[in-house]
Amino acid sequence: MYASRAIRPLLRQATRPIAARRFLNTENAPILYSAHAKAVGARNGHVEGSEGLKMDLGMPKGLGGAGGPGKTNPEELFAAGYGACFQSAMGLVAPKLGIKMPPKAEDSIIETTVHMVGDLKKTDLGIKVDMLVKVKGVDKADLEKLIEKTKETCPYSRATQGNVITNIEVETM
Repeated sequence: MYASRAIRPLLRQATRPIAARRFLNTENAPILYSAHAKAVGARNGHVEGSEGLKMDLGMPKGLGGAGGPGKTNPEELFAAGYGACFQSAMGLVAPKLGIKMPPKAEDSIIETTVHMVGDLKKTDLGIKVDMLVKVKGVDKADLEKLIEKTKETCPYSRATQGNVITNIEVETM
């Protein structure tokens, strides 16, 4: 009798539908492109990349640094990379859903904000992402469907899934 009571909750869970998930074995998948970057001096240093990136870094004022014009930080770089990658993935997914994206670059905009969260004193840190997707000429329902499918395709979204809270807001222009 005890065993059946213990098993019942497990059986209820086992019968729940599981969302289809694509599994990519990144260990054995063919490499399509590799980027390389070198960081020297941490948050107050300099980064250089294999494709011409050369940026000075500065600790943001919000984290106790001096900040300063002409300097960036890992969160800003991540926000730019995530937004650009997500937008590219939208372009790959849209035709498969029968959605026509606007031809002009300025008619599809992604604004990404990366928040550093946690406690510096306890060195318990993480990030949270807010993304605003604005597209001209695509109705909101189609855009929301596109976003959901893009989350399954975008490498940044897949890498952060389960690790980083990402809030995506959709706006038509």
